[in-house]
Amino acid sequence: MSSADSSTLKRKHSVSTQQKLSFTAQQKPNSAATAALSPTNKRTRRESSPREAATPSIMSTADMYSFPSKRASVPNGKEVVDMTSSPDNSPAKPRNGVMRKTAPSMGVNAAPKRLMVKNFRPVRKVDPRDFLDQTWQKIEAALNTVFKQAEIDFSLEELYRGVENLCRQNMARDVKDRLVKKCKEYVSGALKARVKESLGRTDVDVLRATLQAWSTWHDQVQYLDWIFCYLDRSYLLPRHESLRDLSVGLFRAIIFEHAKLNPRIIDGACHLVTADRTGGHLDSDMFKKTVDMFHDMSVYTEHFEPRLLELSQEYVLKWADVESEQKSLPEYVRSARALMDREMQRADSYRLPNTTKRDLLTLLEDHLISRKEERLINQDEFADLLEANSVEDLELLYSLLERRRLGNKLRRGFTKWIEDEGTAIVFNEKEQENMVVQLLTLKRQLDTFWKVSFHRDDELGHGLRESFELFMNKTKKTSASWGTDNSKTGEMIAKYVDMLLRGGAKAIPAQLSRRASAKVDVAEAEDDNEEAIYDEDTEVNNQLDQVLDLFRFVHGKAVFEAFYKKDLARRLLMGRSASADAERSMLSRLKTECGAGFTANLEQMFRDIELSREELASYKMICEERGQKQSVDLNVNILSASSWPTYPTVPVIIPPEIKSAIDKFEAHYKSKHSGRKLELKHALAHCQLKANFPKGNKELVVSSFQAIVLLLFNGRPAAEHIDYNYLKQATGLPPAELNRTLQSLACAKLRPLTKHPKGREIAPTDTFTLNASFSDPKYRIKINTVQLKETAAENKETHERVAADRNYETQAAIVRILKARKRISHAELVAETITATRSRGTLEVSGIKRNIDRLIEKEFLEREEDGLYAYIA
Repeated sequence: MSSADSSTLKRKHSVSTQQKLSFTAQQKPNSAATAALSPTNKRTRRESSPREAATPSIMSTADMYSFPSKRASVPNGKEVVDMTSSPDNSPAKPRNGVMRKTAPSMGVNAAPKRLMVKNFRPVRKVDPRDFLDQTWQKIEAALNTVFKQAEIDFSLEELYRGVENLCRQNMARDVKDRLVKKCKEYVSGALKARVKESLGRTDVDVLRATLQAWSTWHDQVQYLDWIFCYLDRSYLLPRHESLRDLSVGLFRAIIFEHAKLNPRIIDGACHLVTADRTGGHLDSDMFKKTVDMFHDMSVYTEHFEPRLLELSQEYVLKWADVESEQKSLPEYVRSARALMDREMQRADSYRLPNTTKRDLLTLLEDHLISRKEERLINQDEFADLLEANSVEDLELLYSLLERRRLGNKLRRGFTKWIEDEGTAIVFNEKEQENMVVQLLTLKRQLDTFWKVSFHRDDELGHGLRESFELFMNKTKKTSASWGTDNSKTGEMIAKYVDMLLRGGAKAIPAQLSRRASAKVDVAEAEDDNEEAIYDEDTEVNNQLDQVLDLFRFVHGKAVFEAFYKKDLARRLLMGRSASADAERSMLSRLKTECGAGFTANLEQMFRDIELSREELASYKMICEERGQKQSVDLNVNILSASSWPTYPTVPVIIPPEIKSAIDKFEAHYKSKHSGRKLELKHALAHCQLKANFPKGNKELVVSSFQAIVLLLFNGRPAAEHIDYNYLKQATGLPPAELNRTLQSLACAKLRPLTKHPKGREIAPTDTFTLNASFSDPKYRIKINTVQLKETAAENKETHERVAADRNYETQAAIVRILKARKRISHAELVAETITATRSRGTLEVSGIKRNIDRLIEKEFLEREEDGLYAYIA
């Protein structure tokens, strides 16, 4: 060999050694496994140079690239194949005599890469089928061990390498077929036999046996995943298959979908739910594993869910019929809500799919709500809940109905109950004095229902206002309204406002006080400084706001105006208002609510009081400048007759001292205001007298009539009797006024006079003396006066005047309508008249007809032949 050839050979040896080391690093097997499976490695003998023999790590080129099968002799003479090596059944041809190295591929589907060297041809040593058979024998033995649940005595890595080599030699399909066949034999044999043994027991036992088989199969499939991982990644996954799907599919097809096992397994799972529904014990762990198994096998939606919903429908249908028949409405509602909560909680606890929860909830709502709608909106039972003020039960009922948008179905029963309750309050003549208190209590109760129980439902809110407005404006000719069509609510609201403005916070009933309600109202009791926040002014203003809510419902504002005006006049003249701020606040509220025209006269009344004070201050200043000493501290209120109520003039003989003071002021006033006429109303006057009693001096606050009677006892001995006739002549009072005055002085709780003989009624034969034993802890004493209280005659007069004014307003409205329309039909005229007079108080249709006839008689309009009304200019 020449030196050049020697150099070339050395270079080739160098390259070959480098490539061999690279290949060995890539496919390095487990040393222990290789030693166990590989026979003695007999290298092919060849001639080599002394340098090559001295280097034991360098193999011959033929040994490196021929991939020989490593065989070992065994006693029976057969050869053993090393599974870590693979036979070469597809030799490659060199191209152009150039040696080429192929880089290892990272793809899962790539076969082992072969390194080709020129002039070297791999020689096949082993038949691939023999390699497959011998490798599968070891794999099958390992599978038998796994399926028998025996102790593992094989190497997982060795088996993995064997499967990998088979796959690299394009025998993956054969491996898959043998694996599927082996698994199918096991599942349909031993595993299925375990489950079928439970067929003679209950459905739950069949389910339990299936779960045990599934758990066993799941653990065994884990070994299959480890051994056949390369087959799964390189062969099955590219074909949209997986070892997991194959194993689950075998169990599903052979065991779960078995004709006898399938219904028993499904019913067993459903029996677990049924046991929980009927009060039994639910094996939560078993049910959870069952649901997971159904999901893993992808049979939940197709097999379990329909059966579960079918049995649920049967159960809920029967449950709803029994419960609705045996239980009251609130009990049924609570039970239905509890059932729905339990079903949804079970679905959430075991993570049932949203489709199941949705369908189950729909099923529950169908049978518990929609099918029982008539039962849930039963007016009698609903009225009982309202009557009992069952806020929580009503909230549960509304929430249940609102699941199907049926909450507004309660409107009919709600409005009917409001109308019945309100009508009973308005027309209860025995409780007329407490009408407003009862109405405010009812309104507060209804507001709580609407806000808390009915979640501020718009439809129910409209019904509340409409029904409240309906009964508040009902009219009925009764003795309480003196045979008129006046609404009694307007009168009683005005009187309640008068009580508030006279008495202040002390006059508020306990059941309406915010302080009292704050003690029981959890929402308002959070503030520890409740007493400090709700002072008297706040209490009064809050009550005025509530009363104004009632006032808004009243159509006939004329009745309220008449009584409010009369009571306001009495408060202003008698100085009985508890708070001037409260008076102005109420006036401002009325002006905002009804307009400036409604409060024009009321504002004038306040201005008259202010002007009177200024006029009186000017008079007293002039008297002081002139040095005129006044024997009587006189205070006079000058009122505009058009703005104030009309008061009857009561004849009375004024004491000379008072008469003189009045005359002086009248002369002063006429000197400043010529052409004005002053008319004294002594019935509205009140006085302060200093009285000397044997047991002490007192200051008495009395009416002008009481003062005139008491002055007649001035300077007389305490035991001197004055008879009734003398008092009548000396005072000049009519008998009715005199009797009321004497009754308030001698028959009331505080008695500065003594009546002889004693009794409650005043008779012409009675005599009176000064009460020598009169005493009281207070120095300043107010003697209640009968004339401050409204009499029945005054009440009747007010009602009749309002009724007459309403007729005049109705006629004026009819004339205005005809002036604008010229010709109009009867129905249109009545409708427009009702609309035009609603704010002041609407007459009934029969009353409107009577006023139309009166206008025809007065020749304001005429009835034409076609039935239309025409205005006469």
